[in-house]
Amino acid sequence: MGGIINFFKVTFIDLGRQFRLSYLPPLMIYVAAGVSGLTGIVGTFFVKDYLNLSAAFLASLGFWAGIPWVLKMPLGHLVDLIWSRKNYLVFLGAGLIGLSILIMYGLIAHTKFMAGYFSIETWFVISVILSPIGYVIQDVVADAMTVEAVPNFNEKGKNYSMDEIKVMHTTIQTLGRFAIISGTILVALANIIIFSNSQGLSQEEKVSLYASVYLYALIIPFISVLGVFLSFYLKQKQQALFKQLNKTLPENLNPTKVNWWILGGSLAFVIFTLTIGSLKVPFAQEIVFIGSMSIVIFLMNKLMKEMPKHLSYTIVGTAIIIFIFRAMPGPGPGLTWFEIDVLKFDEQFLSAISLIASVLTLLGIIFLRSFMANNSIAKIVVILSILGSVLFLPSVGMYYGLHLWTASVTGGVVDARFIAIINTAIESPLGQVAMIPMLAWIAKNAPSHLKATFFAVFASFTNLALSANSLGTKYLNEIFTITREVKDKISGVIQSKADYSELGILLIVVTLLTLIIPILTVWFIQKSKFKTLE
Repeated sequence: MGGIINFFKVTFIDLGRQFRLSYLPPLMIYVAAGVSGLTGIVGTFFVKDYLNLSAAFLASLGFWAGIPWVLKMPLGHLVDLIWSRKNYLVFLGAGLIGLSILIMYGLIAHTKFMAGYFSIETWFVISVILSPIGYVIQDVVADAMTVEAVPNFNEKGKNYSMDEIKVMHTTIQTLGRFAIISGTILVALANIIIFSNSQGLSQEEKVSLYASVYLYALIIPFISVLGVFLSFYLKQKQQALFKQLNKTLPENLNPTKVNWWILGGSLAFVIFTLTIGSLKVPFAQEIVFIGSMSIVIFLMNKLMKEMPKHLSYTIVGTAIIIFIFRAMPGPGPGLTWFEIDVLKFDEQFLSAISLIASVLTLLGIIFLRSFMANNSIAKIVVILSILGSVLFLPSVGMYYGLHLWTASVTGGVVDARFIAIINTAIESPLGQVAMIPMLAWIAKNAPSHLKATFFAVFASFTNLALSANSLGTKYLNEIFTITREVKDKISGVIQSKADYSELGILLIVVTLLTLIIPILTVWFIQKSKFKTLE
């Protein structure tokens, strides 16, 4: 009993005691990122019912939406260059996010007006691309703000020890994760309330409700901008404290110099990506992916030369394992369409699922810390690959009628919704279990004089794995075609009919890939000179 009380005290109470007001500005930006999912469910239903976009196209759109996250490295360098004015980038990010939200509001509430300028699908693509650009800009600034949020001395002017400063840095990073996931919990609760009576609404009333959700979502950029104003206020208080204690403001004795390899190469990459994308070159996504990968591998190779050879082999092996694990394709939007059309999952139930996932993810970060700390990444990837494939089985089973059989033998208790809730409860913490050791590994292995660059390059490499995931998902959805019923929002004419006949084999293929490929990769790496015990 004493151990449980001590665990609770160390995990929750001490974490709360360590909170400082200076942590709040970046945490508000992280909360805004968490709240970004407010429109997710509405967007899913709007796309499913009114946009005649294939599952393969939506998967490929996910590829383009992921490209901005590859550019964290040059954006981080830009933040270093304009350090004293970095907060203004939050305004830019908020503007892009707000514009993306307003476009979606216009599509739903003023469809004919918007269609007079571009097609509905074109507007949707623009909105999808603007949003991640805004979020990645804000994320880079928030990461930088966490550095300066940790003070060097207390209110009495006494300097903190290096150990105390290390604890504060750990605290704010932990709180950052909590802030993001807390944002998703708030979103799930809000969606449950918003969609509490959605089943009895007419189609027109639902459209009006969807539009209002996007108006509510304008709070997202407002939260992050509010964090900037709070940052300005806290800096004024800090200056007053410096003056009172007769201390001088710390100066940057080693100002960041422009790295033209980073900025010039990134500019060339952006121009290259936009050109390939806008000209509709065949295999545009593949070309951009290969170009992105080439740039990142080139920079990784430069960094490897700064490290002992034996360590560089280990880092390469670990990076490959992480990349392959994160690159495994998913089933795409077809599974969600099936759940909505066939299993009759409505907006409120999907919101409840989201709430369960968010809460359990938060708890998973806490209770699985020892598992993450005491096992190698290779072992974690093997375990998560097995669990991930097993957790696809309920979806496979429900496609073939598992829920009908379980409901019949349990008096209707274990139905599709019951299975979905249990599956979500088990699955939800796994994403963070994979993410946290990866971030810790990057931070641990960064050379002391190249920490920011090392982190940005390897973060870009692992983000490219998500682009590979989108490409793989697109390929699978081109092989196994899944369609849902789509009505023209203006005329009401049915543009395509639902066909889920190939979803079952798609889910089986995804399950097998999730299980086999990462485990084989770990086996090959561990038998080579790139063996890792990280």
